Amino acid sequence: MRLWGGAFPDMVSITLPRGETPDFELAYMEAGDGWAEAGIIKDAGDDPDVTHGALIRARVSASDGGVVFRAGEGVGTVTKVGLPIDVGEPAINPKPREMMTGVVAEMAAQFGMSPDIEICVTIPGGRALAEKTWNPRLGILGGLSVLGTTGVVRPFSCSAWIASIHRGIDVARATGTTHVAGCTGATSEAVVQGLYDLPDHAMLDMGDFAGGMLKYLRKNPVARLTIGGGIGKMTKLAQGAVDLHSGRSQVDLAALADVLGRPDVVNANTALEAYTIVGHDMVDWVAQGSVDHIKKVLQGADIKIDVVIIDRKGNIVARADG
Repeated sequence: MRLWGGAFPDMVSITLPRGETPDFELAYMEAGDGWAEAGIIKDAGDDPDVTHGALIRARVSASDGGVVFRAGEGVGTVTKVGLPIDVGEPAINPKPREMMTGVVAEMAAQFGMSPDIEICVTIPGGRALAEKTWNPRLGILGGLSVLGTTGVVRPFSCSAWIASIHRGIDVARATGTTHVAGCTGATSEAVVQGLYDLPDHAMLDMGDFAGGMLKYLRKNPVARLTIGGGIGKMTKLAQGAVDLHSGRSQVDLAALADVLGRPDVVNANTALEAYTIVGHDMVDWVAQGSVDHIKKVLQGADIKIDVVIIDRKGNIVARADG
């Protein structure tokens, strides 16, 4: 708005992927010849996020064509394969890029301008904050990542989240719902719900808490359970983890290499990179391994189970059932 002749507003509203329209107060405003920059303060709520309270700034200027992303101070650069962003690119994930590109197109139409914009994201102090994350291990160097699939941070209270899963199972049983699904995130949830045409109340908010869901279902069974997720988290499930959070479980690449008979997987950066090396043999093993581990946790409960594994784009890459 400021770059194309308007004024900085006191508040700005954006549309999130699920349709919410939150308002944000601008905490930083600056403009110069051919550029304008604005920032807001990251509010992570109750989530133990190292970026809580950080100033997130975006500077816009004209580009040679289309929307171009740059990493400013405190934003990392991808240096290893196996991530959803190409090597050499700023560590700004696909969904935030999609949201920003959409806003540029919207504002260009409003101001009668061409949507050719360079966006440079800066997080002052981000380089130091990144040392408290998995970014260095993943080959994201120089700062933090701009992440997100929904745009909403969910408060990370383990007990409260697991309690909500239990209540979801209770509701499903009380309403006679015979098929429920638990997914690791928003993308896999949308894929699984569409695949089986499940109602909203059949979708259990599993997230990382596969164990919390499965142990409750063991005592409170339903006829059928589908678990869906991305390659990384489902690999951890197949390897025996029931808490899929990155801070409490990791993919064992050495064990994966051994079981697949592929020593080259040991040097992979992530499970996603291992998949690019091995191909469908890996995700087929992950799908069946997940089913086997789910059955082990359920301890003979009379529940028909199946697993759906998706890639970053929401494509189904493997399925298995019990």
